[in-house]
Amino acid sequence: MISPTVFFVAIVSSMLINNIVLMRFLGVCPFLGVSRKTESALGMSAAVTFVMLVASVLTYILYYLVLDPFGIEYISTIAFILVIASLVQLVEMFIKRFSQKLYKMLGIYLPLIVTNCAILGIVEINIRENYAVQYGFGAGLAVAVTSALGAALGFALVMFAFSSIRERLDAATVPESWKGVPISLVVAGIMALAFLGLGGIV
Repeated sequence: MISPTVFFVAIVSSMLINNIVLMRFLGVCPFLGVSRKTESALGMSAAVTFVMLVASVLTYILYYLVLDPFGIEYISTIAFILVIASLVQLVEMFIKRFSQKLYKMLGIYLPLIVTNCAILGIVEINIRENYAVQYGFGAGLAVAVTSALGAALGFALVMFAFSSIRERLDAATVPESWKGVPISLVVAGIMALAFLGLGGIV
């Protein structure tokens, strides 16, 4: 039986201390590209959360039941990308069917979830951390999913915060040379420094 502390540490660490965007610098493309409006940021966060959680389960099972036993771990990256691509296709069809407005707002960034390094990064990290070796296959899967949930929540948190700030900046008086990308990068840097201060909590 795994202590609840393990799950607490996994989710807090992934969400805040090792935030996938601001600390690991993965998924920066949608972070900057889809954060102009809160609605699109939340839509992207929901899509990434779904893909990240399901991909974490499928890739974990694929690795430990197929790739590792047959000694073909070297194709893990290709296999993981195929799993992620299939999930993104499902998400894209769902959003296109039920929310044309969100589909248009996300635009090219929706299919780009396939190459979103945040998703590929978290599934690779889950394998690299050897949760199956530390806790056993089933318990390790639970820890991996918890870690992925923390990463997804961390992604959603910074997307929401960043989009809210950018909406305020659009209405603020900003020097001409700082408008758009420059001021956005400054804000992102300040946010990263704030998250850096959380290091050592757990």
